Amino acid sequence: LLVLNLLSQLIITMSLVLGTAITTSSNHWMMIWIGLELNTLAILVIIMKPKHPRSTEAAVKYFLTQTIASTMVLCAGTINATQTGQWNASMMTNKYACTMLLLALTIKLGTIPTYFWLPEVMQATSMTTALIIATWQKIAPISVMYATHNHLPQNMMMTIGLSSIIIGGLGGINQTQLRKLMAFSSMMNLGWTLTAFSISPNTATINIIFYMIMLIPSFTLMKKMSLKTMQNLTTTWTTSPLANTLLTLLFLSLSGLPPLTGFIPKIMILNELIMQNLTPVATTTAMMSLISLFFYIRTAFITTL
Repeated sequence: LLVLNLLSQLIITMSLVLGTAITTSSNHWMMIWIGLELNTLAILVIIMKPKHPRSTEAAVKYFLTQTIASTMVLCAGTINATQTGQWNASMMTNKYACTMLLLALTIKLGTIPTYFWLPEVMQATSMTTALIIATWQKIAPISVMYATHNHLPQNMMMTIGLSSIIIGGLGGINQTQLRKLMAFSSMMNLGWTLTAFSISPNTATINIIFYMIMLIPSFTLMKKMSLKTMQNLTTTWTTSPLANTLLTLLFLSLSGLPPLTGFIPKIMILNELIMQNLTPVATTTAMMSLISLFFYIRTAFITTL
């Protein structure tokens, strides 16, 4: 039984890695779609592993949103292929197909306008699964966006990015559940990434990599300390002061507070925006990130009580 359990875990992990690898390394729309579907099916098994009604509900929500997004990706590729005769991802020239692709990728990532599934799914899963959804599951859509960024509608991408920063910040203010808080934090950071993608995809990729690197120890510490709500944070200082200090620094780093690590990609994005004569966008982005800075500092303050 133990061997079967280990074997099933290995197959699921391999499917998850393989799905992302197929999507990131493919140029053909059909292969990209297959990779996304394989990735979705693997994570569904992981979400449903705890035998709990909330896990089942989260799996259904995740399945419906991701299936709609995958269908839109395939539909965008088909529309472009009928117009141009090309199934190559770098040959996206049809503007309707490009708009549909951008909307499909925003559903996949969990940003504006279809972000509702992300906090609910992350809250209903275990801390490890929430970490996978917030990090690994973002790699495939981001790679598709990177491959097609020249053809995606720039103004629309920037608007979605700015809206995600605002909604991510406002949504996180009233949260007491840490996994929901991290979901809104993920949305806000993806807002920064989308804003930067329209002008400098390399900087946007650096931003998302930095964010994922900081999320892994944050979720690991929360899991080790059995933290689920803000109230749990108030009692951790007495039991594990070192882990508590590390978590505080990680939260402040995620907020982009200088001189911590999270500040580096944000200053790079602001610099790129100003270099492109988009100073109003840079100002708005910086001002809106103050909302998220508030809830991060509040969380950091609670941990040190």
